[in-house]
Amino acid sequence: MLTFTRIAAVFLFAFANLAFAQAPSAYEPSVGQEGKDVVWVPTPQSLVNKMLDMAKLTPKDFLMDLGSGDGRTVITAAKRGVRAMGIEYNPDMVELSKRNAEKEGVTGKATFVKADLFETDFSKATVITMFLLPDINLKLRPKILNLKPGTRIVSNTFTMGDSHADETGNAENGCESSWCTALLWIVPAKVAGSYKTPQGEVTFKQDFQMLSGTLRTEGKTYGLQGKVRGENITFSAGGKSYAGKLKGKALELESLAARGLRG
Repeated sequence: MLTFTRIAAVFLFAFANLAFAQAPSAYEPSVGQEGKDVVWVPTPQSLVNKMLDMAKLTPKDFLMDLGSGDGRTVITAAKRGVRAMGIEYNPDMVELSKRNAEKEGVTGKATFVKADLFETDFSKATVITMFLLPDINLKLRPKILNLKPGTRIVSNTFTMGDSHADETGNAENGCESSWCTALLWIVPAKVAGSYKTPQGEVTFKQDFQMLSGTLRTEGKTYGLQGKVRGENITFSAGGKSYAGKLKGKALELESLAARGLRG
C-alpha cells in the first residue's frame, strides 16, 4: 500500500521528468537558414581576422557588424579591445550571440541588438563589416556614402554595385570555403566642385572615390585623374602629381615634387 509520502515522491519524480522532456533545447542555427534579407552562412574565422586587419582596427574604433549572425565578428573585434555592436534581425541569433560573448568574456565590449539594417543609425561607427548580398549592399550604399569620410567598410565577398573597392584581400590560412575574399572601401569626402589654389584652378568631378576633371595653371588646362581616400586627395595633371585635403570649402594642395616625392 502506497503511503502519502510515496505517492508525493512518485508524482514529483514524474513531474520532473515531464518538465525535463519539455524543456527547450539551446538554439543552434543551421547553415543556409532563411533570414529577413539573406540566408545565414557563417564567415570563416580566418576571413574575419583578415577583414579586421584590412580595416586597421584599433581600440579607438567603434565597429558595427551588419547581419551579425552568431556574433563571431563582433566577438573577435571585442577580443582586440574594440567596442563592437552586432545588428541582427533574428532574436534567437541575438540571444545566441550574447551567450557566445559571455563565454568568451567580452560582454563589456560586445553588444548585440535586434534591429532592421535599413532602420539602423550607422553614423557613430568608424568601421562597418558585413556579409550581405550585392543588392542589399547597393541599397545600403547611399547611407554608407553619407557616413563620415574615412569610415572603413569591409565586405565578405560581395561588391557594392559599381563602386570599386579600395582594396581586396584573401584569407591566407584556414579558409577552404567559397567565402575567402574581403573587400575594403574608405568612405570618401564629397569634393566635387571647383577650387582656386596657388597651383591653379582645380575642378573635380567625382565618381565615388575616383576623380577626374581639370587643372588650369599658367594659362594652360590639363586633364586630371585622381582619387579621394577619406579626406585625402591625390591626382596627376600635366605630368605632375599633387596631394591635398579640403579645409572647409578651401582646397589645400601641394605638389609631390615639392616634397621630393614622385607620384
